[in-house]
Amino acid sequence: MILFFGIRPGKTTTINMNHLICSHCNQPNTLSGESNPNYFHLFWIPLYRISTTQVVSCEHCKRIYFKNEFTMEMKQAFENYG
Repeated sequence: MILFFGIRPGKTTTINMNHLICSHCNQPNTLSGESNPNYFHLFWIPLYRISTTQVVSCEHCKRIYFKNEFTMEMKQAFENYG
């Protein structure tokens, strides 16, 4: 019997953070967040979520904030969305 299993990315969710100010360039209304889950799958059917990658980027200065660099406002925006 052959089993097909592995890890695949799920659907990326984009969160608009217009109410926040970039802490690097101090520009308002330029931040957007992305959340990308990774799933364990069996026969190409996702069974359960293993991890989720969250990133916030600024459209003005192109700065990217990873999860360990989030401000409290960024964390709250992700919590309020999901």
